[in-house]
Amino acid sequence: MSAPQQPATVDPEVAPDLPATDDDSDDALVDDVSDDETTGGDTDEDTDEDGGSDDLLVREGDVAGDYLERLLDILDVDGDIDLDVEGDRASVAIVGGQLDDLIGAEGQVLEALQELTRLAVAQSTGVRSRLMLDVGGFRAKRRADLSSLAGEAARRVAQSRQPERLTPMNPFERKVVHDVIATVSGVRSESEGEEPNRRVVILPEA
Repeated sequence: MSAPQQPATVDPEVAPDLPATDDDSDDALVDDVSDDETTGGDTDEDTDEDGGSDDLLVREGDVAGDYLERLLDILDVDGDIDLDVEGDRASVAIVGGQLDDLIGAEGQVLEALQELTRLAVAQSTGVRSRLMLDVGGFRAKRRADLSSLAGEAARRVAQSRQPERLTPMNPFERKVVHDVIATVSGVRSESEGEEPNRRVVILPEA
């Protein structure tokens, strides 16, 4: 893929091949299944053994990689696909090239692209996908920034014994924060509010 960069628009002759997103985001589903967001979410019920689960995650990554390769070709965007398995999720990253159009403001295009990819994987495997997609290292950097922010907030709460409410975040971001808070003694965290204004509250342990 070495074509010149162009705005990320979809050719209407090819677009029907791409699954359309729907209003019921899988991110919201993950958020509802693990309401306190302190766990990794649900696992695939169709896989009873670790080996079967790993095989499914590898297959999810392969399907996602093929789907994203085709999408990058359609959009004339240059990028490489990295596949991995992190915990109980398939992980896919698009790296290299000029990828800002695939990230969008505050990662909004990335979120939509992740949903499209999950839908494509679910259509192929018959199992709801919790695959995580990163583009241009956006999520990795966001994870590092949130980890630092959460650690500082947790230390303030542990010292002041006063709750602290963070700004609204998406499920991925809240999960990062909850994971950090869980490692800090003297504090705990929970989520409050409704999407898109759902946020993490850091509380002192009783």
